[in-house]
Amino acid sequence: MGSLRFLTAGESHGPALTAIIEGVPAGLTLLAEDINHDLVRRQGGHGRGGRMKIEKDRATILSGVRGGQTLGSPISLLIQNQDWDNWSGVMGAEPETRTDERRLTRPRPGHADLSGSLKYHHQDLRNVLERASARETATRVAVGSVARSLLAVLGVEVTGWVESIGTVRTDSLGYDVEQIGEIGLEKWRHRIESSPVYCPDEKASTEMVETIDAARKDGDTLGGVIVVNAWGLPPGLGSYVHWDRRLDGRLAAAVMSIPAIKGVEIGLGFASASEKGSSAHDEIFYSSSVGIYRQTNRAGGLEGGMTNGQPLVVRVAMKPIPTLMSPLRSVDLETGEEVKAGVERSDVCAVPAASVIAEAAVAFVLAQAVLEKFSGDNLNELMRGWREHWEYVEKKRGL
Repeated sequence: MGSLRFLTAGESHGPALTAIIEGVPAGLTLLAEDINHDLVRRQGGHGRGGRMKIEKDRATILSGVRGGQTLGSPISLLIQNQDWDNWSGVMGAEPETRTDERRLTRPRPGHADLSGSLKYHHQDLRNVLERASARETATRVAVGSVARSLLAVLGVEVTGWVESIGTVRTDSLGYDVEQIGEIGLEKWRHRIESSPVYCPDEKASTEMVETIDAARKDGDTLGGVIVVNAWGLPPGLGSYVHWDRRLDGRLAAAVMSIPAIKGVEIGLGFASASEKGSSAHDEIFYSSSVGIYRQTNRAGGLEGGMTNGQPLVVRVAMKPIPTLMSPLRSVDLETGEEVKAGVERSDVCAVPAASVIAEAAVAFVLAQAVLEKFSGDNLNELMRGWREHWEYVEKKRGL
């Protein structure tokens, strides 16, 4: 769909992860250090497991960029796996690879192990988990970072943060993102990145850390709720004319494809189901000083499958990670014997990391929608169309 797309490849313990992005216009400043900043954020957050001590993710730009500027040709990114030396004999592509080593036959509840083995006829569950692993999301964060660079040039800011972990919840700002605007985006981002769990509420952040430590001691895991906001979007991104072009559906699909995500809502979301229509929607007003405006943002910035000019609010529910240090019950696929599920290195809580991944997923879909509407093989063409649309919107708002 649209002119912007990407593919990723690579296994969790393979030599590297790769991504190819097509459709980024020429003339965009793109630096590996900006991508690497987001990769570091993905690896952070209290509750991460031992893998994060091994991998120090850094992206290498292999093509599509020259002298720090995009060329309009496909951009390819490489993220090397630092643990490859310990796995090359087991995960190699060569016929002599020792595929019988580190073999897994005990599927883990909550993972792709069992369904994936039945789909592809794999006898070794490692063939499934190596690609189904959340390690793949490193490439999606890198791709999302490229999208964020494009959006930033247009004045669009995308930020993900943690609203709750387990039963600990911050005083939710929910769909009232105007409060964030009053604090200031720079201060808001500083609050998020200075928190060990990427939660802007200092008190809740401390309680979340304590909850994670308690779960670690019990050999258990925790999930939580993430919020992704975007500011600076004009009305009219997305479309109402076909189901697959509605932006809310596309955002939900992108975020739900992140491992362990089990729910997505926009704006008031599920809470609107218990409201009356008179209190569930955003009335439209006019004044000579500001033109057409809204007093609320219950729709979360989307109406009829399109942005409506208000800040975007996407809330995301992440389940507890299903790999437990105290394994759940399972069955050995070779013997039929009741066993404890297999255990790979795992996190106690990856909600903070997932907030970075969700931010990247939202940024990519928004960048896609921008390029669909304004097109342009180079950045100047894109920005010209962007400015003209905003001028039209402001004129109509003022009546």
